[in-house]
Amino acid sequence: MSLSIFLLWFVGVPLLVPGDAFIKLVAGSDPQPNPQGNDYNVNCGSNEDVETGELKYVADNAFVLSEGTKTATINQTDVLPILSTLRYILDKTIKKKLCYNFQVLRGGKYLVKTIFYYGNFDGGTNPPVFDLIIEGTKWSTVNTTQDYLKGLASFYEIIFVARDNKLTVCLSWNNETVSSPFISALEVHSLNDLMYNATDFNKYALMTVARHSFAPQGETIGFPDDKFGRVWYPFLDNNPSVSSHSNVTPSTFLNNPPEKVFQTAITTSRGKSLQVMWPPFPVPVSRYYIALYLQDTRTPSPYSWRVFDIVINGETFYPLLNVTTSGVMVFSTFWPLNGPTTITLTPKSDTPVGPLINAAEVLQLLALEGRTAARDVMVMDDLLRSIQHLPLDWEGDPCMPRENAWTGVTCKSRKATRIVSLNLTDFRVLTGVLPESLSNLSALHHLWLGGNSLSGPIPDLSSLKALETLHLEDNKLEGPIPESLGNLPNLREVFLQNNNFTGDIPASLKNRHDILLKI
Repeated sequence: MSLSIFLLWFVGVPLLVPGDAFIKLVAGSDPQPNPQGNDYNVNCGSNEDVETGELKYVADNAFVLSEGTKTATINQTDVLPILSTLRYILDKTIKKKLCYNFQVLRGGKYLVKTIFYYGNFDGGTNPPVFDLIIEGTKWSTVNTTQDYLKGLASFYEIIFVARDNKLTVCLSWNNETVSSPFISALEVHSLNDLMYNATDFNKYALMTVARHSFAPQGETIGFPDDKFGRVWYPFLDNNPSVSSHSNVTPSTFLNNPPEKVFQTAITTSRGKSLQVMWPPFPVPVSRYYIALYLQDTRTPSPYSWRVFDIVINGETFYPLLNVTTSGVMVFSTFWPLNGPTTITLTPKSDTPVGPLINAAEVLQLLALEGRTAARDVMVMDDLLRSIQHLPLDWEGDPCMPRENAWTGVTCKSRKATRIVSLNLTDFRVLTGVLPESLSNLSALHHLWLGGNSLSGPIPDLSSLKALETLHLEDNKLEGPIPESLGNLPNLREVFLQNNNFTGDIPASLKNRHDILLKI
């Protein structure tokens, strides 16, 4: 909290911590406005809006390409409205992935939550296992089996900074998927710029692992108490609890925790260490963002403070932390964890009361994969607008993740990921015209679109200096054959037969004896 009004106070303390973990103490911050107009709550598989609590979920047809998907209704009367319908991929051979697209602010920070409830919608015995993808990065493998056996829904949550004005979340088949990937609901919540801001969001996203308020027998805290869509579950253990006799202002903490998480804490007696096994389950070996929220719960006075060390798995997380009634947040951006975790709070010898903790979050760092170069993405968007009946998996990033590249698209990654081949030969159903922007695929080596019903002229391809083979045969293309084709230095194969071209073969092409030419 603030040491003075609207004062942002960071204290970086040099610590002997594993690796390059980064620790900061936050005792207050300027309130930040929440970006408006970019929050979404989507009721998947339904054409109706529903309300759950104080949140309104809208029908999903405005955010998804429904072709190749189906919807289902769960035949249970005891489920929430947003869990009673879902959308799923009909057939892997028709559609390999299902994507939802949202208009967002480029550079905006968002919490994205995907919600799944199987409900035996397909008549099977086990929920399908499938991949979850955000903006070209594999986010997680969705496996809801254990939750479903307990009668529970599952959710996966991530914090992500938008790299464009469109945010895409996809479900995809993987090698373990034996039935249809599905989704029940999807939320996108805009966050303040300062929230979780010590993370390098150019390289990482944050996957939620656990978020708890230390309030035995307490309530689950969510919207509207947490206006950012986060859910804080009550953490139960054998430590005694204490109620707070002072208030905090959530906006003075970087991560804007809800005020309710400070109403109770777990503690121990004077002079004793408080030991908490949290998170309450083992975690995989990785780096994590850990945030702890603490407040002296006594009535404010000159003596209402506590000083103690924080140690995680035997390593000092923060020494001699001074916790007052104003509250404090201490966090690490890159802390290593593996397996069970123990947090130990050890009081300074002259502290008159025991240590305590109110709430905590742990989020796993997810390294972002590369994405397709922007110039190539723009061309592919133009192709989507100008050509009809393209493959249904032409959604999301064209190249990433690699195992989910678009049908017919081959890519290569060096400094940037570029499209090097486009092969939609003999699809037969493709109609429309080739956009002028096709020449911006400057890393393209092979362009094969033969055996379709494309019309219009061949656009100027003079910028495709890397092009080696061009197959446009058996279409309905018309107009003159561009002179510039003969000037492409690496071109060695041109098939243009069975079209409606007019005029003579350009001399630049006819005189190239190194080109296999069919017209």
